[in-house]
Amino acid sequence: MNSVIDFVLLFFVYSFLGWCVEVSLKYIQYHRFINRGFFTGPICPIYGSGAALITLIVGGIAPVEQGYGTTFALSFVLCGVVEYFTSYFMEKRFHARWWDYSQKPMNLHGRVWIGNLILFGLAGVAIIRFFNPILYRVLDRLPLPVREGLVVGLLAVFAADYVLTHFVLKLVKTGVEQSAADNTEEINREIKLLLSDKNVFYRRFADAYPEVIYRTERINARMEAIRAETERLRREAEQRREQLSSALEPTGLIKNDLIEKQEALLNLLYDENTASADMKALKKEIDHDQERLRNRPLAKISNRPS
Repeated sequence: MNSVIDFVLLFFVYSFLGWCVEVSLKYIQYHRFINRGFFTGPICPIYGSGAALITLIVGGIAPVEQGYGTTFALSFVLCGVVEYFTSYFMEKRFHARWWDYSQKPMNLHGRVWIGNLILFGLAGVAIIRFFNPILYRVLDRLPLPVREGLVVGLLAVFAADYVLTHFVLKLVKTGVEQSAADNTEEINREIKLLLSDKNVFYRRFADAYPEVIYRTERINARMEAIRAETERLRREAEQRREQLSSALEPTGLIKNDLIEKQEALLNLLYDENTASADMKALKKEIDHDQERLRNRPLAKISNRPS
């Protein structure tokens, strides 16, 4: 029971620390405070979930393997999986991509990228080797009733925040689905206007994700049409290039190439030891004519490199 309570408290601690990281990064980027996350309170559950999963999995294999490399690799993979499927679920559920790494190197469908994964791996090592031991020591000093009270209080606030978030996201989803726009910028403006008429909790959410990309069926169809048209134009350009290249190729070069291939074929089929007298005579005439053709001035000019 104590371990479950401590585990829940760890989740909330790392969710809060993750929120602090997000707020700090956005402050550096936009030079103003932005309350990040889907929840109104200072919490980003995706960070808490990743840290809790790392703690659970790495703690489970601790009796077998405790190396830094193993911790890094597990954190790299586990947090990457959490981020990828969170992005996928939120996009399918609410028709919006809340973060996009498509312009980053070595990304997977724009949902995760190598830079974040490396940071996740390093953070996992720090969590297991440094932060968790400190947090567990602090929690051990708190009486069990205090920890239980903290868990009950935090879960109650979390549940209330979740209900509020549900209504906000439901309004966002409805606004996206009812929009007649065919580009994400216009939908983004419509959603911000829609939320601006509501209370502070709704307006807070409009400010939390300035880079959100909305993806309705209309936008997806338009993007697919653009991709198809781009591919068609590419194929047509390739065909025109091949046709132009073929038309500009000198006739003499084509003839010489054909002669060389005929000669190669004859060499494969002709056997001096088994050939009849007529075949040998014909082969001699062919060789003589090929030699005459090669020695013609036009043939020599055609064989010069351009």
